[in-house]
Amino acid sequence: MSFDTARNAGTAVVTGASSGIGLHYAERLAGQGWDLVLVARRAERLEETAARLRGGDGIRVETLVADLADAGDQARVAERVAAPDVDLLVNNAGVNGYGLFAEVDPSVLRRVLDVNVVALTALTRAAVPGMLARGRGAVVNVASLLAFAGALPPGPLPRRAVYGGTKGYVVTFTRTLAAELAGSPVTVQVLCPGLTATEFHLAHGHEPVAGEHRVHDDGGMPVDDVVTASLEGLRTGEIVCVPGLTDPARLEALGEAEAGIRGSSTGRLAARYTR
Repeated sequence: MSFDTARNAGTAVVTGASSGIGLHYAERLAGQGWDLVLVARRAERLEETAARLRGGDGIRVETLVADLADAGDQARVAERVAAPDVDLLVNNAGVNGYGLFAEVDPSVLRRVLDVNVVALTALTRAAVPGMLARGRGAVVNVASLLAFAGALPPGPLPRRAVYGGTKGYVVTFTRTLAAELAGSPVTVQVLCPGLTATEFHLAHGHEPVAGEHRVHDDGGMPVDDVVTASLEGLRTGEIVCVPGLTDPARLEALGEAEAGIRGSSTGRLAARYTR
């Protein structure tokens, strides 16, 4: 199932909308005529963005200041996501919590799980039933290429055991949900960007980046290109969108490898485990 945001303008909820990928989704969707509900922790940034985007023709922009690691805030956002005007949900909010697993504060790791996994799942669950009932809708879940980096050591990649694990969840969850919803009027996509030119790497735990918008020193793909790939992928029905992947056959090969591994469910012990 595909979803063309240029032809289907309703209300979109974008989480993590105060900077980076989320901010660029908001800007692009506003340009296509979408009304917006912007969700993030930084009230001042949200209001600045909302004021600027409201300048478009008839665009309505709401702001929801919320910490998606907080159960009460998460419930407030889920209630808005479930409203009958919402046709698109972009689950972009995320926390990296990079660091050696044995040294990272457990409260930071809990926040990574709460935002990257629990909130994303809860908001998707809030959105999908209504979309199915209304016969239209799409959900974009933002993951990361680090979801596929489990076999790679840190350096130059970050120390990412929990973050990579959460993004692996997002990929598997979205792909499996897409199979479940196949043939329905609801489209789901998982976006897997690589290094992107945002401020994401400037914050690692509880506090968001303060002050003006910045870009981390490592640079990366321009944010606008990442959003372009996602929206074009929605239009063409891509379930897994990897903005820098030039050979989509690699995703097909991944599916084939998974099928081969699942084929080992035979009830017979592999020879290498016997003496």
